[in-house]
Amino acid sequence: MSIKKTNMFKIFYLLLEVLVIIVPVLLAVAFMTIIERKALASFQRRVGPNTVGYYGVLQPFSDALKLIIKEPVIPSQSNKVLFYLAPVITLFFSLLGWAVIPFGEGLALSDFSMGVLYTLTLSSLGIFGVMFAG
Repeated sequence: MSIKKTNMFKIFYLLLEVLVIIVPVLLAVAFMTIIERKALASFQRRVGPNTVGYYGVLQPFSDALKLIIKEPVIPSQSNKVLFYLAPVITLFFSLLGWAVIPFGEGLALSDFSMGVLYTLTLSSLGIFGVMFAG
């Protein structure tokens, strides 16, 4: 019984480590998107996304909600499983790339000796999501 609890604790600890790395990365991407949108709006002399939340801070969450509740348009002759799986595959391979990046002393998900080869492999596998979407 204690072996099962130990394994469950290890799995929970591993999932917690993954969440500690992935959630800030996803939030950083969301806020870099809003910074880019604000900069482009400034270059083009437009108001930009600043109406949702305080100075547009909630704009990435509003965009995500819009994408979730948006009506899907699926081509009739497409393979529906691959059509839905394509963005998931692309996101999965791009997030796997963060596993070998050290964020500090002992703050890497994996201490992999061939990290450069791993990164090149993941970058070449990421194109499959784009091919499946087409």
